[in-house]
Amino acid sequence: MRKAEEFSRLEAEVTTWRRHLHSNPELDFNVHQTAEFVRDKLASFGIGHIETGIGGRGVLALINGDKGEGGTIGLRADMDALPIQETTGLAWASRSAGKMHACGHDGHTAMLLGAAKHLSETRDFKGRVALIFQPAEEVEFPSGGFRMVQDGFLDRLQVSQVFGLHNWPGLEVGKYAICGGPLMASQDDFDITIQGRGGHAANPHLAIDPVVIAAHTITGLQSLVSRCTDPTDSLVVSVTKLSASNAYNVIADQVELSGTVRSLAPHLRDYAEQQIEVIARKIAQAFGGDITYRYRRSVPVTVNDIQATAIAARAAEAASQVESVNCRIRPVMGAEDFAYMLEARPGAMIFLGNGNTAALHNPNYDFNDPAIRYGIAYWVNVVSATLGTGSVR
Repeated sequence: MRKAEEFSRLEAEVTTWRRHLHSNPELDFNVHQTAEFVRDKLASFGIGHIETGIGGRGVLALINGDKGEGGTIGLRADMDALPIQETTGLAWASRSAGKMHACGHDGHTAMLLGAAKHLSETRDFKGRVALIFQPAEEVEFPSGGFRMVQDGFLDRLQVSQVFGLHNWPGLEVGKYAICGGPLMASQDDFDITIQGRGGHAANPHLAIDPVVIAAHTITGLQSLVSRCTDPTDSLVVSVTKLSASNAYNVIADQVELSGTVRSLAPHLRDYAEQQIEVIARKIAQAFGGDITYRYRRSVPVTVNDIQATAIAARAAEAASQVESVNCRIRPVMGAEDFAYMLEARPGAMIFLGNGNTAALHNPNYDFNDPAIRYGIAYWVNVVSATLGTGSVR
């Protein structure tokens, strides 16, 4: 196992990679230059097995250990940016208008490349390490994680476990957080079109006002959480879009509203899908209107395997120190499409401290470069814990 301080020299080089990626953000599956950068770096490390175009633009690499036969584990980083205009003013700020790395995927990719360089030089492990560079984590279904799993690389490469990492603003640099079981919520999205009858705003009695129906619907949907769900369960229903007339004196024919559903329990996804329609339709019909409804399943719950969580915690403790790892973090309601890989294989996602920075998805966010050594050390230690001598099984 390695301490983070042992990677201080490598950190400087990885920082230049990270800032290059930050300056050149790309969205969703269109990570052409990013994937090319990753491929070229992997090749420069002397890694012979490199695959591109997995799940659209994903990159895979295999490093064989020098300690004999063993299994294959996967280490995953995401590569895509967000459609946000950056406001940091940094020297390495985005050069692409309306695009920025506001979630730290530039840091994730750079840290895994740093670990790849070290592992390819030392190869002090059994079996193989699969390096997984994924596109399109930030998009709606089907995302990059889903498409890479569907491409079958886990079976083809005989990957037995997968590990992911995400930076976490507000958590001190050098610290980690994780828990076994559900760590992050599922994400589903819904669209409701409320059909009324348009008219003049001065004569509402001659119309069926879909704006009024929408107001009652938004309020009614909150009862799913406040009055219809066990308070010990986690369910979030948020209406985030509302579109009606664009004139002061017009009652529109219809209103469109959309939102998101987050949960830590699969049965609540079924419940929300059914009950959102029931509530919206009955409210609309009570006012003389009706609805059309669409519900889209997106990312499942991110569930950490208990044994893999223990491995991840041990790797983090070795990189920093035992008291720097919170193994009982409360689950969060954000979603992460690494969940698809965790549905297919046992594994774990861990949070890496990003310090006192702006929040994720904020235009003033930047990945905190001093965290790089802790990410590299974590990845290297996961390999030691799973494929090294005396590894955890």
